[in-house]
Order: sequence, then structure tokens, then C-alpha cells
Amino acid sequence: MNRVFLIGRLTKDPELRYTTGNNAAVCNFTIAVDRTFQGQNGEREADFIPVVVWNKQAENVKNYLTKGSQVAVEGRMQVRNYEDQNGQKRYVTEVIANSVEFLGSKNSNNANQSSSSSSEEPTPYDFADEPSEKGTSVDKNPFADFGQNIEISDDELPF
Repeated sequence: MNRVFLIGRLTKDPELRYTTGNNAAVCNFTIAVDRTFQGQNGEREADFIPVVVWNKQAENVKNYLTKGSQVAVEGRMQVRNYEDQNGQKRYVTEVIANSVEFLGSKNSNNANQSSSSSSEEPTPYDFADEPSEKGTSVDKNPFADFGQNIEISDDELPF
């Protein structure tokens, strides 16, 4: 059985590319996953794990996550190899994600951790108004009016 579950924070902004053959989206990012124990110097240590995600989920990761965003990743471990420019065989171990859950922004870690932090925290999702790289537009935050009355006319109902 090859199944991996990780929760961590992005170490840098995700990188999105498209394959040359079928133009499939592929996104690479690395997450820092805290270890459950402390090192010899008393500090918490972390593992830095590379993650690869494909297709629509890859585009969502690129559009909504940035360095410091917290995610839960479910997938499988993969080890691949290649030959570098010097003819040396190199091995790469990475997680191929089946699912990436957006858990929070980098500022939602500990609201009480620092008194200098802003009292107004951003939403976990960074909704953008600009078109994405493939030309589709991304809607504004659909939860912005949560808890307020919404006016819906009969013309807008699907039945």
C-alpha cells in the first residue's frame, strides 16, 4: 500500500507548467511538515517534502495558494530517476497528490502568537479578479456575503 497524508505549509509560491503533448497542467510545490519531537537543541524540526499535483487541481493550487499557506495533501510516494548533465544517475522522491485541501493562510497559524499582528486576518483563500493563465476568470470570494440575505428572482431559479 502506498498512501501518504501530510499537513504542512508551503515553503514558496507554487510553480505551474503545462505539458507539451496534451497541455496538462502540472504544479510543483514543497511543504514543510513539522516533526512531532524536538531536536537536541530543543527546537522543533521539519521535513521539506516536494509535492506534484496535476490538471485542474494544479491550477487551483497556483491560483489560491502562496508561500506560508497551510494545506493537507493526500497522495502516493513516488521515486523516479534521471541522468544529469554529467551522466550521474539522480533520484527524486516526491508525493504525487490525489487531493490538496486548503486549510488556511500563513497568517491564520496562531492569531495570538504575536501582539503586533493585524486584528483583521485574510480569508484562507486568495480569490483573484484577474484571469488565470489559461484565460478563465476567477470569481470573487463567494463567501463574502455569508450570513446576509440574498435576493433571488424567479428568473434565476433552475426549475
